Amino acid sequence: MNFQFSNVQISLAQLKDIAAITQLLNSAYRGESSRKGWTTEADLIGGELRTDEKNLQQVMEQAGSVVLKYSTNKDEIIGCVNLQQHGKKLYLGMFSVSPELQGGGIGRQLLQAAEEYAFSLHCTAIYMSVISVRQELIDWYIRNGYRDTGERKAFPEDGLTGKHLQPLEFIILEKQLVDILS
Repeated sequence: MNFQFSNVQISLAQLKDIAAITQLLNSAYRGESSRKGWTTEADLIGGELRTDEKNLQQVMEQAGSVVLKYSTNKDEIIGCVNLQQHGKKLYLGMFSVSPELQGGGIGRQLLQAAEEYAFSLHCTAIYMSVISVRQELIDWYIRNGYRDTGERKAFPEDGLTGKHLQPLEFIILEKQLVDILS
């Protein structure tokens, strides 16, 4: 697919981007580097890994799955999000912005690009899973049009993403998309 986003700094990631995106994901979610930003999970999940290159490649190669990347003018990847089409809905995951740059609007721009992509696929909603104790993050998504669906899902340990430091579950948030052309 050759999709053009309205923001020229956002494009579809390629397999050659896996190392940089893996590093970004791990720095945004795990370990000491993640504490520079407000999206850290370091107090909830131990370890340094959110994902590895093999897992990210599997995600990127899934049918209906893409990763959007936000790059600087020097081609440094400073933001990303994975989008997976499931029927008329788009799942949003692996959403990350470099911890040093969080709070500067990059995340909102990636959410906007996700919506553009969803419209191109004629999707009616975008949904995601968020750790239920991440209230500040949940509030941010709500301010950006997402709503709690009331659905909860288990968050089992998987042997890759780190040891849970407390019992964790996901809440499912969803944003209904209104096609302005209909």
